[in-house]
Amino acid sequence: MKAVQISVSAVAILAAVGAANARDQIRIVGSSTVFPYTQAVAETFANATGMAAPVVESTGTGGGFKVFCEGVGENFPDITGASRAIKKSEYELCAKNGVTDITEVLIGYDGLTLAVSRNSPHKWALTEEQIYQALGAEVEVNGEWKDNPYKKWSEIDPSLPDVEILAYGPPPTSGTRDAFVELAMHDGCKATAFGKKQKETLSAEDFGKWVTDHCSRMRQDGPFVEAGENDNLIVQRIEADPNAIGIFGYSFLFENQDKLVGIPVNGVEPNEATIADFSYGIARPLYIYIKNAHRGVIPGMNEFIAEYVSEAAMGKGGYLEERGLTPLSPDLFAAAAAAATNATPLAAPQ
Repeated sequence: MKAVQISVSAVAILAAVGAANARDQIRIVGSSTVFPYTQAVAETFANATGMAAPVVESTGTGGGFKVFCEGVGENFPDITGASRAIKKSEYELCAKNGVTDITEVLIGYDGLTLAVSRNSPHKWALTEEQIYQALGAEVEVNGEWKDNPYKKWSEIDPSLPDVEILAYGPPPTSGTRDAFVELAMHDGCKATAFGKKQKETLSAEDFGKWVTDHCSRMRQDGPFVEAGENDNLIVQRIEADPNAIGIFGYSFLFENQDKLVGIPVNGVEPNEATIADFSYGIARPLYIYIKNAHRGVIPGMNEFIAEYVSEAAMGKGGYLEERGLTPLSPDLFAAAAAAATNATPLAAPQ
């Protein structure tokens, strides 16, 4: 009976994938941060091969995994971009829907950039603690943990600009938002006097839970504005308002250096070197995830993947670096290219 069940399942999957021949374009979803890199590869692939350019949609990391994991076949995406690693729950959703053979490819690194207009009259420099105090839903007020009362940056620290706090950032569905909360907000919260006190008095496990429960929410009373998955919209908004701050991936700062300037965080400016060596404290890895059941079925899949992990694209001096991606070291690049071309299956996240 077990053998029959496996056979029926395999036939069902093959039938679903076979139907994908009706689609002659690769379909890619996912992270808004990974989007410009994937779009660049798609354009190069189409120009080099004469095949139809892949359809690339910026859905956010979470939204990308949701549709990527819905199933196998022509109605479902072939690849998703992610500005964080796949979560256990997302991996399990994939498995539940028959998406059981996935390859994870580390494509490079990105810095979570805070930026302002070059027309800003202020010289900006922030610590993670100040970032948290400005944007966290709850902060310490006279020794108590309360709703954030700060309206101006100068109320947090007199050395900061005496202007209203206004930051445009990504929504909860974005991997950029997930990474920002984990890398900037959590660390900033831990750096507060109240956070340090909790670390001293709680067990490591309880302190970790306290940070997750109390330091993860962005304020919703006006100073932080969710600007959607279109990071170009954030660029436009902060370019128009010299006192506003934008939060997005480094590539958007890189592409708009004539209009924007990055804000040093903990005394370190965001650039390719500081992101590569992680001295810039809010750097992160970027990924693509490939649905291996679609290889050899969706036209151009193998050729597109080969282009993505080519030296010309992902290598040092490649065209993705020219667009702001911080490239991998030679050994990690070789490992990523091998995983992509060999369809190395992803193990379940722990």
